[in-house]
Amino acid sequence: MITAQTLSEALPYLQRYDGSTIVIKFGGHAMGNSEAMKKFARDVVLMKQCNVHPVIVHGGGPMINEMLDRLKIPSEFIDGKRVSNAEVVEVVEMVLAGRINKGIVQAINAEGGQAVGLSGKDANLMICEKDLKTVIRDGVETTIDLGFVGTPVEVNPDLLLGFVGSDFIPVVAPVGMGRNGETFNVNGDTAAGAIAAAMEADRLLLLTDVDGVKNKAGEVISQITAQEVRDMTASGVISGGMIPKTQTALDAIEHGVRKVVILNGKKDHAVLLELFTEHGAGTLISAS
Repeated sequence: MITAQTLSEALPYLQRYDGSTIVIKFGGHAMGNSEAMKKFARDVVLMKQCNVHPVIVHGGGPMINEMLDRLKIPSEFIDGKRVSNAEVVEVVEMVLAGRINKGIVQAINAEGGQAVGLSGKDANLMICEKDLKTVIRDGVETTIDLGFVGTPVEVNPDLLLGFVGSDFIPVVAPVGMGRNGETFNVNGDTAAGAIAAAMEADRLLLLTDVDGVKNKAGEVISQITAQEVRDMTASGVISGGMIPKTQTALDAIEHGVRKVVILNGKKDHAVLLELFTEHGAGTLISAS
């Protein structure tokens, strides 16, 4: 009876998202846990069966760390971004576009879907420029070269748009290409936001390891506007690792994504709860 009621209550949301494009940034806990991966894959296949079109963009930091350690290649981070020389970015591409990407594809296919693995290099999907980091050291503004870390400056969504309405589910590794053929390591959230904006997605779902944006009292906020995000960041309520998440959300909304949700990917069926229930999951960020 409870299951039937849940299905019945989902009807208006199934109608709401019929034919919609949903970009999902997938990473963290679920990627390293086979049971969580299986549940995520099953949810994605269910979305597709309901005529909702998921586009998966994934990360893979822990797996990259593991491979670099195994190969005894040193790496460092500056403000959360991995400094990537030629040797490091070669490993990054191998892990992201190889092991991780195909693992997600395999999981979705095992649940009855038809996933296709891609990277930002395919069909010039993601053209990047070098991400130069400016920091203040000893009172002096200094520009730091992070190596082959890229910022998307041009996203060509035609390849992904071709999958919308088809039976295929694209899975994108955040590896981009420079105008001179360089390979760039791109932050997964940044890549997801850029792709969602280029596709004018109905939703961008940023799966993370926390329940959402919290207020000063430490309570998760169910809905918030872009201006409220800016105000909370300026006052220090939004801080630390949540800042790049919310900044990705603001950039995506500014460039055409209707709404962005930051939610906890560790929770079972978080994506389905967000899309197909009244109470949702996490924090929904909108323009106004």
